[in-house]
Amino acid sequence: MTHGSHPPRVISVEGLSRVEGEGSLRVEVRDGTVMDVALEIFEPPRYFEALLVGRHFTEAPDITARICGICPVAYQMSACAAMEDACGVTVDEHVGRLRRLLYCGEWIQSHALHIYLLHAPDFLGCADAVELAQRDRVAVERGLQIKRTGNLVMETVGGRAVHPVNVRVGGFYRAPDPASVRALIEPLRRARDAALTTVEWVAGFEFPDVTGDYRFVALRDGDRYAIERGRPASSDGLDVSPAEFADLVVEEHVARSTALHARLEGKDPYLTGPLARYALNGEKLSPMAAEAAGRAGLSPVCTNPFQSIVVRAVELVLACDEALSLAESYTPPDPPALTLTPRAGVGTGATEAPRGLLFHQYEIDGSGIIRWARIVPPTSQNQLTIEADLRRVAQDAIELGDDELRWRCEQSVRNHDPCISCAAHFLDIKVVPS
Repeated sequence: MTHGSHPPRVISVEGLSRVEGEGSLRVEVRDGTVMDVALEIFEPPRYFEALLVGRHFTEAPDITARICGICPVAYQMSACAAMEDACGVTVDEHVGRLRRLLYCGEWIQSHALHIYLLHAPDFLGCADAVELAQRDRVAVERGLQIKRTGNLVMETVGGRAVHPVNVRVGGFYRAPDPASVRALIEPLRRARDAALTTVEWVAGFEFPDVTGDYRFVALRDGDRYAIERGRPASSDGLDVSPAEFADLVVEEHVARSTALHARLEGKDPYLTGPLARYALNGEKLSPMAAEAAGRAGLSPVCTNPFQSIVVRAVELVLACDEALSLAESYTPPDPPALTLTPRAGVGTGATEAPRGLLFHQYEIDGSGIIRWARIVPPTSQNQLTIEADLRRVAQDAIELGDDELRWRCEQSVRNHDPCISCAAHFLDIKVVPS
């Protein structure tokens, strides 16, 4: 059959399932060629930047945590990093290690949620996790157990699993007692074993033969796999400070989205998240995670977006391994937080949320009042690349029937675990003199 004999087609999904938030997709095909694609984000924006203006700089971690119930620690850590940058201070090693432990807890619960409940059903022909549980109860129970362990870490260090209350600019309100942290060791060992099983499980899925041409962007942090700190870097040689990176990222409104679209230097789409982190930091995986990646057949750089589930599983092993090591060597920070004296200026903080690089930038005055705020979540940075993937995947699968092609397109979006709710909070105000 020639392309010219294909009738026009429109593949649309009005409500994407198994993603965080509300969005739709649309693919238009003419003469066998994909002419247009759109990931439409229509969730109402929530204006968090406006909510921050006029508040004290110490309030930013608690306010921004409310942006997302899945990755509140990412918002808290990026806010803390930005405010500490503005005040010209660096936390000590023990506070830094406790922050990394808390962040590992978030990676564990978020990656387990995505792998088992949101993404795996795509590869196993299941409509949702309920159907998957009916077919493979053991697998779903394994995923839920891993997620519970991540939640336990967040509760122990952060005070609670959703929107932790123990995080503050400069450190923590209190340091967890050593006994409570030691109690994490056995659950983390079991979670690490389950994470290794997870890598084996997902590596056995069948993956469409798709290759993306990506400009990867992720943090790098010396000889560690970057999580709670680092310098933005790219696969084509970028290596800058968070503040310099913020200057390079240009955001724009598009009619189809209530989220801003980000480009580097105003022109280039890029990709953050597990594929980018693995490409730029793979040699810094823990030995156990690196061995798991090798057994799964991952090359040093993975450019098949459908295999992102395997990379996330490898990161799940890393997060469990790191959290276990941090719990075993825990020494309470004393004091648990620095006392910061505000100074007028701009601060920028960047961390690696489960879904990718997240950066915050704030201007504060000498009294510590926030005068301006900018928050750029991973999904805003990834949306253009997600659409490019959607176009590529749809074109490669153009001979499929409408139902199968629709499923493949949905899966293409879910490969990147978009958090639509995180992305939809822009604000653009123009004040016109009366």
